[in-house]
Amino acid sequence: MGVWATVLCILSVMVAPTFGEPLDTVFLEELTWPELRALVQAGKTTMILPIGGTEQNGPHMALGKHNARVRMLSERIARTLGNALVAPVIAYVPEGALSPPTGHMRFPGTITVPEDVFRRLLESAARSARVHGFRDVVFLGDHGSTQVGENMVAARLNREWAATPVRAHAIEEYYHAATAGFRALLSARGYRPEELGDHAALPDTALTLALDPSLVRTGLLRDDRAPGAGSGADGDPRRASAELGRLGVDLIVARTVAAIKASTTNRR
Repeated sequence: MGVWATVLCILSVMVAPTFGEPLDTVFLEELTWPELRALVQAGKTTMILPIGGTEQNGPHMALGKHNARVRMLSERIARTLGNALVAPVIAYVPEGALSPPTGHMRFPGTITVPEDVFRRLLESAARSARVHGFRDVVFLGDHGSTQVGENMVAARLNREWAATPVRAHAIEEYYHAATAGFRALLSARGYRPEELGDHAALPDTALTLALDPSLVRTGLLRDDRAPGAGSGADGDPRRASAELGRLGVDLIVARTVAAIKASTTNRR
């Protein structure tokens, strides 16, 4: 064997990953079951269940905004907590009626499910987490339509689990920070009410630019006109930027981590 061949063999051994060494990940779907079991036994007993939604987000933002955003934010929240893992995103949530179409269902691409189906899904996912040793199941909903259902499911499970150490937590502060909290922060910086809006406006768009800019059609943000009625956007997104979005990301992560710690400490 030549000298260079020997060196290459040595280097390949040095950099090869150790068999069975877990990845640096907090996502369940990237782990094997023995890796997951070992992490739970080592103390990672909080499961974050991210809840997104597949809906229209104006002409300038992709249908998967909620799903991408809640996954990335959940990762940051889990890493900050240190004892949490993140389940796959629930991408199908109540979005309006089918016939006749209401709400976001009036726009192509939106997918809706009945409220009872959504709640049964949350309940089953939480029960699954309990079977595998998780002590705290945290619902983080990026969409307004899921907040009531999350609270009702968590309350029902906690009544059932009252004599056990397992709890479900509907963390509304995540959604409040992403909406009213972020809007208040931007308002204090001089952004106008018509820019802040309620859907696919400046705050929504800035958060998405900070987390996954590929989901935003930035060329449309340079249009001279704000999105009009029937566009699916409620508010003016044109001055959105990743820099502003990072302020919102920091706010959401900090407030959500604090809320989860408070809720998991209070085990009544």
